[in-house]
Amino acid sequence: MGSVQIVTTILAAGITAVAVWLAVRAVLKMTAVIRLGQPAPERFADKGARTKTMLVETAGHTRMLKWSVVGAAHWFVMVGFVVLSLLVLEAYFEVATTDGGLPIIGHWTIFGLVTEIIGVLGLVGILVLMAIRLRNRPNRPGGRSRFTGSTMWQGYFVEWIVLLVLIFGFVIRGFKVATDHFEFPFWATPVSHAVGAVLPDWEDGVSVAAAIKIIISMTWLIVISLNVTMGVAWHRFLAFPNIFFKREPAKPAGSGLGALRPMTSQGKPLDFEEADPEKDQFGVAHVEQFSWKGLLDFSTCTECGRCQSQCPAWNTGKPLSPKLLVLSLRDHAYAKAPYLLAGGGKDLTGEEKAAQAQLAHLDVLSLAEGDKPLIGTAEEGGVIDPDVLWSCTTCGACVEQCPVDIEHVDHIVDMRRYQVLIESSFPSEAGVMLRNLENKGNPWGAPQNTREDWTKGLDFEVPRVGEVDDFEYLFWVGCAGAFEDRAKKTTRAVATLLNEAGVKFAILGEGETCSGDPARRIGNEFVFQMLAQQNVETLNEAFEGREKAKRKIVATCPHCFNTLGNEYGQLGGEFEVVHHTQLLAHLVSTGKLTPVQPVDGGVTYHDPCYLGRHNRVFAAPREVLGDAIAGEIAEMPRNSERSFCCGAGGARMWMEEKIGKRINVDRVEEAMATGAKTVAVGCPFCSTMLSDGVNGKGAGEDVEVIDVATVLLRSVKPEQPQGDKVAG
Repeated sequence: MGSVQIVTTILAAGITAVAVWLAVRAVLKMTAVIRLGQPAPERFADKGARTKTMLVETAGHTRMLKWSVVGAAHWFVMVGFVVLSLLVLEAYFEVATTDGGLPIIGHWTIFGLVTEIIGVLGLVGILVLMAIRLRNRPNRPGGRSRFTGSTMWQGYFVEWIVLLVLIFGFVIRGFKVATDHFEFPFWATPVSHAVGAVLPDWEDGVSVAAAIKIIISMTWLIVISLNVTMGVAWHRFLAFPNIFFKREPAKPAGSGLGALRPMTSQGKPLDFEEADPEKDQFGVAHVEQFSWKGLLDFSTCTECGRCQSQCPAWNTGKPLSPKLLVLSLRDHAYAKAPYLLAGGGKDLTGEEKAAQAQLAHLDVLSLAEGDKPLIGTAEEGGVIDPDVLWSCTTCGACVEQCPVDIEHVDHIVDMRRYQVLIESSFPSEAGVMLRNLENKGNPWGAPQNTREDWTKGLDFEVPRVGEVDDFEYLFWVGCAGAFEDRAKKTTRAVATLLNEAGVKFAILGEGETCSGDPARRIGNEFVFQMLAQQNVETLNEAFEGREKAKRKIVATCPHCFNTLGNEYGQLGGEFEVVHHTQLLAHLVSTGKLTPVQPVDGGVTYHDPCYLGRHNRVFAAPREVLGDAIAGEIAEMPRNSERSFCCGAGGARMWMEEKIGKRINVDRVEEAMATGAKTVAVGCPFCSTMLSDGVNGKGAGEDVEVIDVATVLLRSVKPEQPQGDKVAG
């Protein structure tokens, strides 16, 4: 070992020791912060499914590849990071001797070939990612970027580190070639041989280049260890457990879609008959009241901004960005951690839990962080502004796009729950809706005895549960379908088509009440459970004696469809629920309904969030429309899982949109740009919002917004009255 090798070995050992010590300290700190969260015992179930999902999502990059170029580039970089870590390890042998290498495998030609290929593809991948970050930099001309709000220096730092490590990997090999110490043939390592052809015959070059590579790698480890909130780097490690512990690992899409996470206290579902606000946690009032998985979510955020780029609120100038919300919660959690780890915090009555002596050693910044309200305006020093919290439509676009399975919607609703149930703080106009739900059983406040008025004038009898026992489907009409004028036309169209196809169905009539979706999404879990338990009891009675497979419900509202099918099981209601477009597609495909006259003028289809993204029903409505128009529908650029929200979800249907551009107008402009004269929908909320948007654009005479069922009815029974323009 020469003098150069002695120096490089000492340097490598010294910086590695410092980096490892700092990394261990950082991991212990992060673990301590995450463990501050509330229990979530359900996250440890289905370990086999969790392991499979984690391996598929990470190794297969299934979620990343939804953006093909970025996903492919990131996959090569990820594989490069994992596999080429062996070359960083090899560098510790190379600093000590110019012909050093990994024991055993380091001399295998296949090892040289594989690492050569991965190194080249990793270089291409990181250059692509760097170009994308520069092209989408927040200060570029031309609008908002998905990187707006991200800590840009951290992204650039990580990318340059990866690039330099890859480059110096080839430099080391090049010096080995130049000094005739390289063991791999040209055909297996052509790039390394090409680099070696231009490098000098410098015997110490291998050790010096290896030392530089180690210093670069350990500098990266030191920097991220000193910045535990550096998600753009830490996600390389945290993504694995975060995906493993996702809420529903078997779901094909984001596990935070569909059903909401039940309201819990100390990891157990809250029973409102026994709950006590002084003993039980009602929603989330402080960051440590999120589950430990929530705190892991916040720590894992990569700051990639995919969620932000798809969010309807962000895209229409509202203050909500799912990414910035998560980053605010993350930064607050780590800033508050010293106070919490010292024993500080507020109990459920708002009293300080720590004695004065426990907090005496803390600095004023940590103490100040402990006093910040989780929800509050800038003047109040709040972590999350109320306008951010109430801008969410719960459309799930953020959850759908997140490559590391962060469950944004669950966290937002948990914060809403505390605001509504304990603070009684929510947009005033939503108060009318909640009172109507409590007093009238529907958000419009319509008399219960008018629930069946939509049946008047039909040329067939609509059977009621209790009057007939022999029915295949219970037709869940829903509040909109029973009371809202546009939606009533959809209800009549569905009933007419079912009757035409000979399907035996029945309705609950006055026995039906609101499914509870708007109450649950706004955060009023108490009202939701009150309504849901009443409905579960009614439905169980209607289906008494039937097994689950024969307890069939068809619903026209995706919100009811989602709630009955995905959430009533939490309260003892197990049913087979289908959306009306699914049933209609089946009836057409089996020949029970036959389109006879194509609907002309061009049709585009708007995917409702709670039908498409939340429940993966994309094909059925398109099949129905394709049969009805005898051709292809005109797709909007944002469709299927990337469909843009109408703006009504998350109880936003009953809240005024005062900030930025109206979401429904943005969507209507996209629909009208297709040139289609008919905008087909599969949701009464979407029908209302898009109809209002079309009228607002002054296009009511040229563009019609109608349900898929109405389009089909016009094709099956063209003699049917067509109704008004812009009808549901």
